[in-house]
Amino acid sequence: DDSSDTEIEAFDAVCMRLAGFEAQLSTEWVDGFLAALAAGPRAIDIDEWLPLLCGDAFERCFGDPADAEQARATLQRRAQVLARQLDAEALLDAPDALRLQPLIYAWDQNARDEAVAEGSLKLEEASELATGQEWVDGFFTATERFASDWDAEGRADAEALEIYEELVAHIVAITYPDGDERLLEHIAHHYKEQPGPTREDLIDEACFAVQDLRLWWLDYAAKPETRRVAPTP
Repeated sequence: DDSSDTEIEAFDAVCMRLAGFEAQLSTEWVDGFLAALAAGPRAIDIDEWLPLLCGDAFERCFGDPADAEQARATLQRRAQVLARQLDAEALLDAPDALRLQPLIYAWDQNARDEAVAEGSLKLEEASELATGQEWVDGFFTATERFASDWDAEGRADAEALEIYEELVAHIVAITYPDGDERLLEHIAHHYKEQPGPTREDLIDEACFAVQDLRLWWLDYAAKPETRRVAPTP
C-alpha cells in the first residue's frame, strides 16, 4: 500500500512550494514528520497537525482557497497512506513484513560529488550527509511538537522503556554518516554477524523500528478519562 507515482509527484510539488517559504520543509522532511504522526499513539486530524508541521508557511504559500484545498488534500493523502502502512492490525497480522515505504533521497558518493560540483554544498558538508537524515529529522521534530503524546517515560515501566529506547536507537542510527564512530558503535552493539549491515539494511531496520513503535504505543498510549454520565431521571 503505497502512494502512486502521480500522488508522489503532487506531494513533492506541494513540499517544494512550501520549502520556498520554509527551507526545512523538504519532501523527505515532511514525509518523516507525517510518518511519526502515523506511528504515534493516536490519530491526529490535519487541522491539528498542519499548523505544527509548517507554521504560517502554508497560508503564505497557498493564498488562493482552491489552491490551498488542493494542497491540503495532497498532504492528507500522503498522511493516509502512511497511516495504512502503519496500521496496527496489519502489522500484527504480518510482523515480519516491511510495510513502511519512506520517501528519502539516496546520498551515495556520486550524489555528494554532484552536489559539490553544482556548488549547493561544500565538500565537508557533503561528506556528513547520510541517506535518511532529513527524514529522521522530520520524524523526531513531530515527536517534539507532539511531546505530550510521545511521553514514553510517563507511561511505561523500565523494561518497556528499554525496548522503546532500543527502537529509537535504530532510527537515529541512519542519521550517522558512513564511518562515523557513533554508527560503528551502534553496529558493534546490535549486529554480531560479519560483514556488518549495509546502509540499506540500516534503513530497513529503522523502518521496522518505526513499525514496532506503532505497536509499542498500543500498550502504552494514554488512556482516555472515564466518562461519567449522570443517571437518567
